[in-house]
Amino acid sequence: MKDNYELTPSRELPPNVLRASTILKQVGILGFWVQLVLGVIAAVILLIASFGLVTEKTATEGNPSGLGIFCATAGLIALVMSIFFFSRYINIAKLLRSMDSNLRPKKTDTLGAIKFGLIFNLVGMFMSIMGAEIFVAIVLGKSLVFNPNVIGPNTRQFVNSTDIFIILANTHTIFAHFTGIASSLWLLDRINK
Repeated sequence: MKDNYELTPSRELPPNVLRASTILKQVGILGFWVQLVLGVIAAVILLIASFGLVTEKTATEGNPSGLGIFCATAGLIALVMSIFFFSRYINIAKLLRSMDSNLRPKKTDTLGAIKFGLIFNLVGMFMSIMGAEIFVAIVLGKSLVFNPNVIGPNTRQFVNSTDIFIILANTHTIFAHFTGIASSLWLLDRINK
């Protein structure tokens, strides 16, 4: 007795199903790994920078960095969801090669999964851009009010590596979301043909 999930030989699959399965698998694997690597780098940088902010105690003194950290974290959470959807694309590609045609996902279900992944990338990119904008404004504000003649114990007024790290983390997250958006749009175009 054969398992229902056993893959069919390529010659038995309709050409459109075989093409969709191949495209979903390739783009799913590529998008998964690119977003995962960039997301891990961004998360580590953000974690290090967040500890720097906590030790400086800037978040509790009315500095907008708390909102920037929130936006950056929300962007990373949306990236995790996007990575999940790219792993789903790989699973959908496997199901498309199923012996049982009833187990094959419908085209509308496949397109729906791609659209949900695209939505998470768009929301995540928006949140990451907001986080980056907030920290760029903080850095700009610090650089505009810097007076080289006044050096005191308050080093919060100086642009520091923590600010730059958070901008870098947001930039990595934005790039990861961009790859997800580009991949999803390409998938939608290919699957709809």
